[in-house]
Amino acid sequence: MTKLLDNHDSNKAIAIWLLICCATIFGMVVLGGVTRLTGSGLSMVQWAPLMGILPPLNQEAWQHTFYLYQQYPEFQLKNFHMSLDEFKAIFWFEYAHRLLGRGIGLLFFIPFMYFLLTRKIDKALTPKLLTLFVLGGLQGLMGWYMVKSGLVDNPHVSQYRLTAHLTLAIIIYAYMFWIALDLLRPKERSAIRVNEPKLTRLASIITTVIFITIVSGGFVAGTRAGFAFNTFPLMNGQLIPDGLFLLEPFWRNFFENIITVQFDHRVLATLLFLIIPAFWLKTRKLELEAMTHISIYVLLAALALQITLGISTLLMIVPVALAAAHQGGAVMLLTAALFVNHQLRSQ
Repeated sequence: MTKLLDNHDSNKAIAIWLLICCATIFGMVVLGGVTRLTGSGLSMVQWAPLMGILPPLNQEAWQHTFYLYQQYPEFQLKNFHMSLDEFKAIFWFEYAHRLLGRGIGLLFFIPFMYFLLTRKIDKALTPKLLTLFVLGGLQGLMGWYMVKSGLVDNPHVSQYRLTAHLTLAIIIYAYMFWIALDLLRPKERSAIRVNEPKLTRLASIITTVIFITIVSGGFVAGTRAGFAFNTFPLMNGQLIPDGLFLLEPFWRNFFENIITVQFDHRVLATLLFLIIPAFWLKTRKLELEAMTHISIYVLLAALALQITLGISTLLMIVPVALAAAHQGGAVMLLTAALFVNHQLRSQ
């Protein structure tokens, strides 16, 4: 009995730690959006994972950092008029983004080593946490790989690398959140199991569509498609706009044609607007646990918020605050969907 209580307490502590990490990753995703929207992402042209923690501390150091920036296409082709003070404004966003990334690494690594050395981690949990650690390291490499794409000839980050960077962050977040939920509430049999297989399938479909919509949003951001067709629900006065398949080969339209990229994002959002309320209606009169019903209402509320933020961001031509909130709202919607899925599987 004492051992079971110890395991329960350890799992709860590990779950709380993972949820704190999730919160910081959420902040990282939002800050990454702000960094991109303010044009700050290419201001730090060197990658020093261990030694690059301190910012410039005096005027000479600032001049040197600015000089390095001046050697690259973004300054030479786009920001050639920029003063040192203006450079500082964009530098701090990217610096904060990288510093938070390092902070998340430490926030994960130090408690992980403590839990590991004190043998508080179950054998089945260890490979999951090691996987998260490896994915976190890959995410740092992916971030620099993304930045490098804008330091060559064209001062514009590849939408493919940007979306890969965002997608990996979402995968890490989702996996970590799910592990925390497993630790807080392991699967158990319950007397309340009405139509669970069908509901679980539908919840999984909803979560998959949310994930694909987030990936689609990465391409919207990477191609700056949100700055075009700033009307809703029509695009250039049409429900299905002309020019959806202008590029050859055909597949490029889905990733490089701003008309298709924005249209796809709208279609996916509309699909969520239809299937999530349908899911809610289907569950209203079913005998489910109270927390499961609450989680579905939270999912519905998160959808309403996200749709409002998305349309507002589009109509107001992508203001930084709204666009960053929309990016954060996507993670909140995914979180709600994951929680619904876990509730259905654990009752």
